[in-house]
Amino acid sequence: MTISNEVILNSVEEINNYLINTRRYLHENPELSGEEIETSKFLKKEAKKLDLPIKEVEGTGFYAILDTGNLGKTLGLRTDIDALPIVEKDSNQKNMRLCKSKIEGKFHACGHDGHMATLLGAMKILSQNKDKLKGKIIFIFEEGEETGSGIHKMVEALKNEYIDAIYGEHLAAFLETGKIAVDAGPIMAGNAIVDFTIRGRGGHGSRPDLSISPIFVASNIINGLASAWVNRIDVSKTVTLGLGLINGGTIANVIPDEVRVAGTLRYFDTEEGKKALDLVRKVGSFTAKAHDCQFIENKIIHDNEPVINDESLAKLAQESIEDIMPGTIKKDLTWFASETFAGYNKLCPIAFALVGTKNTDLGSGAEHHNEYFDIDEKSLSIGTIAMVKFANEFLISK
Repeated sequence: MTISNEVILNSVEEINNYLINTRRYLHENPELSGEEIETSKFLKKEAKKLDLPIKEVEGTGFYAILDTGNLGKTLGLRTDIDALPIVEKDSNQKNMRLCKSKIEGKFHACGHDGHMATLLGAMKILSQNKDKLKGKIIFIFEEGEETGSGIHKMVEALKNEYIDAIYGEHLAAFLETGKIAVDAGPIMAGNAIVDFTIRGRGGHGSRPDLSISPIFVASNIINGLASAWVNRIDVSKTVTLGLGLINGGTIANVIPDEVRVAGTLRYFDTEEGKKALDLVRKVGSFTAKAHDCQFIENKIIHDNEPVINDESLAKLAQESIEDIMPGTIKKDLTWFASETFAGYNKLCPIAFALVGTKNTDLGSGAEHHNEYFDIDEKSLSIGTIAMVKFANEFLISK
């Protein structure tokens, strides 16, 4: 029982317009994390067209099940479904966009519209060829990946499905169209949230000596963290410190009571990530204490673990993709962005592929979460081929 390469390639070519039109519809109608009501309705409608039973999950997420009727393993295929609160530019890096969000301030700036189209395309092809398969395939539609609102509910809901492996894909704006990376080991970084407040004593700007300025304390903490990163973090286990917010005061001649600082850490080694969080606490609390200020933790926690590809699954993915699309695999590539996909490791081994969507002629290649972000729609068919091929090979493997 197997689906031949010829059938897969021909089937994807036949649904190419479906992939593109579906992606454009979803792109034009984005919904933010936890609010994907109409998106979820659309996705469920597509699953129902294929007579797939749907299992509701708390919130807007759900999953659909393809039971081939033949005994075998169970594979999960996953997509995220949420957009971002970003205003989309009319053009990408070079040209006018082929489609644009109809909702101001909401934008699929990370490729989730493409992920959904790819999974729906794979779902269609696998359903049409279920007589050539064995086992079950669970199509996972996860809400709120950007905020993490859906992963824990989805993992809990899937516990009783006894899944043997879960595979997913992410469009990658830094990787050329036609290339796919799915190395064993860490492929996407874990991340931690750093959010703290320094509380001092406010006063008039003319007499700073009568106040305790939290602004100077916050700046000392930031400088202290910079030197701590150089001297205390293992150089072979990179941890990035990305502070994106510092907020304090409202007017030039008033010293505020408080200053808030927030950002994220990214890492591939979990223990080094924990060490880095401890450094934030130590430098922050001791520096604040030295200045008679309070160091208040708003949120200093691990958020997502690194996405770590199972060695055997990564090998199967590389071999199966190369078999159907020779020259596609790009090796030794990791991404410092984070993904809730790591959460599925609690259920079973996982494999996560990065599918290139960079095309300088088309203007795609801007960073994710960027107002100029766009995809090369050719990557939709490439991702669909890779997903169907992996599913086929996994279900026939011993």
